[in-house]
Amino acid sequence: MSKKSCLFLIAALAASPAWAHITLETKQATVGSYYKAVFAVPHGCAGSPTVKIRVQIPEGVIAVKPMPKAGWSVDVVEGKYANEYDYHGNKLASGVKEVAWSGGKLPDHNYDEFVIRSFLTSSLKPNTTLYFPVVQECETGVSRWIEIPADGAGHSHEGKSPAPGVKLLPKP
Repeated sequence: MSKKSCLFLIAALAASPAWAHITLETKQATVGSYYKAVFAVPHGCAGSPTVKIRVQIPEGVIAVKPMPKAGWSVDVVEGKYANEYDYHGNKLASGVKEVAWSGGKLPDHNYDEFVIRSFLTSSLKPNTTLYFPVVQECETGVSRWIEIPADGAGHSHEGKSPAPGVKLLPKP
């Protein structure tokens, strides 16, 4: 195989969907503690710039605060939780259910990060993976990073559109 063919093969593999999904920078977090979720966005939608990122907040993740991003607007959707949670002596029955950054423009050839700070309640099950479904909207097209493996299947990058996940560790 020629050097040119090898370079083409490497570039093709690097651009394949298995390597191109949105991921979380920190892959593990402890239940009953704060978690800074950094969503890495490595590309646009088939060459089109990203113009909006929407992150669904899973049940058991509370006290969510998105980090502002220069050139982008940040909006939250609030709603009732399925359960009531104790947070520093206060009972929380509702809060942020979705965070969306929009109005900016992330070219396909650039990389960026979108950040939220949250608290992982003690009701979350240790030794499981918690998923944050993400919808990436582009000038042309949409990528839905929402696939969650069936219970017991563990985190998988096998799907075409895996949701970013964090492995939950037991409280020490």
